[in-house]
Amino acid sequence: MSSVKQKRLEGIIRKNISDIIQFEVKDADVGFVTITDVEVSNDHSYAKVYCTFLGKNARAQAGLRALNRAKGFIRSALSQRLSIRRTPELIFVIDETEEHGRHIDEIIRQIHKDDEPETEVIQDSETEE
Repeated sequence: MSSVKQKRLEGIIRKNISDIIQFEVKDADVGFVTITDVEVSNDHSYAKVYCTFLGKNARAQAGLRALNRAKGFIRSALSQRLSIRRTPELIFVIDETEEHGRHIDEIIRQIHKDDEPETEVIQDSETEE
């Protein structure tokens, strides 16, 4: 369970990493990236950075590789902006929650689509009587 202090640190790290990627990282392969969430370990030695990319899966994989190449630069720029003793090691991960949400929405739509013809048949039989 995260404390208020840890949640605040995660928010600060997320904002600063977003700014660093947007304004300081010069690698064009990064592309359009959004940092969706950051999870910092309890000892603040690791930070798992969740990100999404605009485009197809191959584009996301290329962007993730570019972020991993720039990981050292991003961490050093982050350490200059933070006033904590040790800057956490960054682990970039593609955030798949949006895709899971779409999948669940598709399942719900399919269930409703399957239910619609049955209700119409029931209504038609009631109107004939």
